[in-house]
Amino acid sequence: MRLLLDVMCGGLPAYLRMCGHDAVYAGDRGLEADDALLAVAADEDRTLVTRDVQLASRAEESILLECREVEAQLAELSAAGLELTLEDEPRFCGRCNGPLEAVEPGRSTPEYAPDPAETAIWGCTDCGQFFWRGSHWNRVERTLERIRADECRE
Repeated sequence: MRLLLDVMCGGLPAYLRMCGHDAVYAGDRGLEADDALLAVAADEDRTLVTRDVQLASRAEESILLECREVEAQLAELSAAGLELTLEDEPRFCGRCNGPLEAVEPGRSTPEYAPDPAETAIWGCTDCGQFFWRGSHWNRVERTLERIRADECRE
């Protein structure tokens, strides 16, 4: 799903991108005015995710969130039908939403990244950031599992 997250949803982009959603964050584009958000959502065929009732009512497609905490917002998105499962092969950069490509074994990477010969690594073609399944991936996975477990209990 192609999403546009308003500035009230700043904790969500990386989670959604890791789950395979094309998730643009308004703050990254300097979008704050309602009309600008609505124009981008319409021009790019994106569903607007917001906590603003009036803004949501003006959008062609929107998901209105009520909660402030990220985990609760993720649960709301899941309840709205958004798939929240980590992708085997991530496609979107957690930092900028750019496309990711697999890093070939033997290719040099920054010091902070593991050796691509030992660990699957993806690089962003837009910002150059590198990603792999490490501790952050595991924390996100545990968060999503908690949300799914809570849904099963309801």
